[in-house]
Amino acid sequence: QVQLVESGGAEVQAGGSLRLSCAASGKLWSIDAMGWYRQAPGKQLQLVATFVKGGSTNYAESVKGRFTISRAGAWNAVYLQMNGLKPEDTGVYYCKAETEVDEDTERYGSIPRKYDYWGQGTQVTVSS
Repeated sequence: QVQLVESGGAEVQAGGSLRLSCAASGKLWSIDAMGWYRQAPGKQLQLVATFVKGGSTNYAESVKGRFTISRAGAWNAVYLQMNGLKPEDTGVYYCKAETEVDEDTERYGSIPRKYDYWGQGTQVTVSS
């Protein structure tokens, strides 16, 4: 299993900056990718920025040029630097880890299985 703990959320004024952190623990070797998602009030969860398997990054169009995702070591932590914050960036920000492990089965032997893990979320509020 992987445990994720986010921090860094706060209330800021429009145009301000925040840096979110996500500390990972547990079976870090099983992590293929990590990233940030957010849920605005009354809206569905959406991707903000992620590392994908292989190390490249993916950003939502609405945050390109303002947000930067980075990481420490081999998935020890993932960060989200948010600049030029807008009221529409308000929401709960969640860290997600995508993992793959080999599990032994009686019938098929060792097979790969994928699991996703989520943190508890950190609130970001941007006031106008």
